[in-house]
Amino acid sequence: MKAPNTKQARILVVGDVMLDRYWFGDALRISPEAPVPVVLFRAERASAGGAANVARNCAALGAKTRLVSVVGDDGEGVTLQKILEQDGVGVNFHRDKSIRTTQKLRVIGGRQHQLLRIDFETSPSREVLASKLADFEAALPACNAVILSDYGKGGLAHIVRMIGRARAAGKKVLVDPKGDNYSRYRGAHVMTPNRAELRRIVGDWKSESDLERRAQKLRRQLGLEALLVTRGEEGMSLYRQGRVFHVKAEKREVYDVSGAGDTVIAALATMLASGVGIEQAVRIANRAAGIKVMKFGTAAVGKAELFR
Repeated sequence: MKAPNTKQARILVVGDVMLDRYWFGDALRISPEAPVPVVLFRAERASAGGAANVARNCAALGAKTRLVSVVGDDGEGVTLQKILEQDGVGVNFHRDKSIRTTQKLRVIGGRQHQLLRIDFETSPSREVLASKLADFEAALPACNAVILSDYGKGGLAHIVRMIGRARAAGKKVLVDPKGDNYSRYRGAHVMTPNRAELRRIVGDWKSESDLERRAQKLRRQLGLEALLVTRGEEGMSLYRQGRVFHVKAEKREVYDVSGAGDTVIAALATMLASGVGIEQAVRIANRAAGIKVMKFGTAAVGKAELFR
């Protein structure tokens, strides 16, 4: 598979960012105070999560990437910005003093056994979200594709207007959805739900033909050019008007699926913004996902390893 020239890709990422933190230790005994493991702390790691992970994946593939989002006025927001800037992402964070930067803290026992996850999150204020919309509009002319990464944390309250403005500006719009109100994504070019997310919206299907009927109905209702469903070990299915394209999952030793959806939409958007046809872009995104699941935690897939 020949590597495309991704330097022409200019991606604007907007959505809910978070700081993924990992505490590693050894869980060798049970506490005498309660029936829970005692973890002897060894090390910690921090990485970009949510829309921030999408952005760093785009940058790792060679795209010029800008991220617009909201964080708290705290040390975690500063840490997240430093991580992103080191990865080559242009960061435009609005700092909201009334919230904490969203965090997911995972306690890991041994090599990869997750014992506990603690989430810290609050929704940003309307004033900060309004200023973020203004920055989104200002950044539109410099990009050729937009990714709206929805993690349901309140950062995409203006997503309907964002889709409308991006389409009016002639930009490709890709959405990674969340929740059960998909009407807010109407008018996007491509949407990338996973199998469980799609089932929540269209109901359970009994066969491939039933799945195709339900997926195409949803695509038509939302006015999408394409609906890409990521299906885990079953690969991916791309639904367009009058066409269905399936790609099998690459056989890999699955280590950690967290952040795989971020990698998929980042690779898909970067390839489309580089002039690659959508079916080939899906093949490349599928390969990127296969590489990601062999890595622990949220991680970026680089261009060199993708086209090696």
